[in-house]
Amino acid sequence: MGKSPQKAEKSNSATNAGPVPADVDESGQLRQNADDLPDIDLNELYAGSQSESTQDIAVPAHVAGSGSLDALVDQARDYANKATAENTNLAYKKDWADYASWCRRRGANQLEPDPQLIGLYITELASPQDGSPPLAVSTIERRLSGLAWNYRKRGLVLDRRDRHIATVLAGIVREHGKPPVQKEPISPEELLEMVATLTFGLRDMRDRAMLLIGYAGGLRRSEIVGLDVGRDQTEDGKGWVEIEDGGAIIIQRTKTGWKKAEIARGSSEQSCPVHALEQWLHFAKIAHGPIFRQVLRDNSRVQSDRLTDKHVARLIKKTMMEAGLRSELSDKERMQLFSGHSLRAGLASYAQVDERHIQKQLGHASAEMTRRYQRKRDRFSVNLTKAAGL
Repeated sequence: MGKSPQKAEKSNSATNAGPVPADVDESGQLRQNADDLPDIDLNELYAGSQSESTQDIAVPAHVAGSGSLDALVDQARDYANKATAENTNLAYKKDWADYASWCRRRGANQLEPDPQLIGLYITELASPQDGSPPLAVSTIERRLSGLAWNYRKRGLVLDRRDRHIATVLAGIVREHGKPPVQKEPISPEELLEMVATLTFGLRDMRDRAMLLIGYAGGLRRSEIVGLDVGRDQTEDGKGWVEIEDGGAIIIQRTKTGWKKAEIARGSSEQSCPVHALEQWLHFAKIAHGPIFRQVLRDNSRVQSDRLTDKHVARLIKKTMMEAGLRSELSDKERMQLFSGHSLRAGLASYAQVDERHIQKQLGHASAEMTRRYQRKRDRFSVNLTKAAGL
C-alpha cells in the first residue's frame, strides 16, 4: 500500500531518529497485525541473495586483471547456479522467501542461521497462529532443507542437529506425522485392459504409446512428456529416444547427470511399447521436436505444442475408469487410487527381475529407494507365520 505525504514525513523523521522496529509503525504505534506491514517483493528479496551466493566465484587476487580469466567468471557463476535442478532451485527460492518474510514480520534477522529462531519458525509451520492449515511434515522438512541450502550458498552452516531444531522437529513428526499415502501400482494385466479401451485414431495412438512407454521405462509424468525425437532439439526437452532393432533407449537428464533406460520389444504388437511409439511417430508424421503433442479434437492434425504432465494423470484415470478396474469401489475411491506415479510403481512392483535392474531403470541412487516402490512384489513372499510353526 502507498503512503500518504503526511505518513512519508513521519517516516523520514523516524528514520533520522534511528531504525524503526519491524512491529512498530512509522508513527511509533504498535502494529496491530502483520497485514499492516508494507508489501515486499519476495522475488526482489531473493534476487539479491542469489547473487550473493555466487559472489565468492571470482578471479584470484594474485592474478586479478587477467582478461582471459575475467571472461570465465560469469560462466563459472552460471554453472554454479545450475548445480541443482531448476525445480529444486525454485522450491528453495520459495522456502527462503517465506522464511525471510516470516522473520521480517517479527523484527528478526534471517541472514544468520539461528537454530532457536528456526525452531520457532517450524513450530508455526506446524501450528499456525493465524488459523491457516498446518503444513505437512514432509513440507516442513523440505523447508529446512531449503534454508540449509540457502545458508550454505552464503558460506554459513545451519546445524539441523541442534537441539532447538531437532527436538522440535521430532515432536512435530510424533504429533502430526502420518504414514505416506501411496498410489496403487498398476499391474501388467490392468495396463493391457486400460490400453484395450483405446482406438486407433491419432489421439489414442499417442495415448497408447504414452502408457506403454511410461510403464516399461519406469518414467515419471514429466519424463514421459519431456521426450524429444532426438538430442538437443528443444529447450524444454528432458531427454530423447533412440530406436534400434532390439528396442528403444531413452536418455534423460536427471538431477545428478544423465540416465539411460532400455525398453526392449514386447511379446506382441498389442503390448509392445516400442511398436506403439513407432506407430505414433509414423502416423503423426513427427520427425523432430517433442514426441507427445496435442492433437486436434477431430483427430485431423497433430499440433506442435508439447503436452503437459497433467495429461498423463488424466489419461491414467480415464482409461482406468473405462476399463472398469476396481469396480467394487466407488468412482471417487477409484479416481483417488491411481495417479501418474502408478505407472512407475507398477514396473517396480511387478517386474520379476533382479532388483539391481529395476534400480537402474528407475534411476535410483540407492536400493532402499527402489524397495519403496516395490510395494507388492515381495509382500508375503516370506511366511514367518508358517516358519514359526503356526
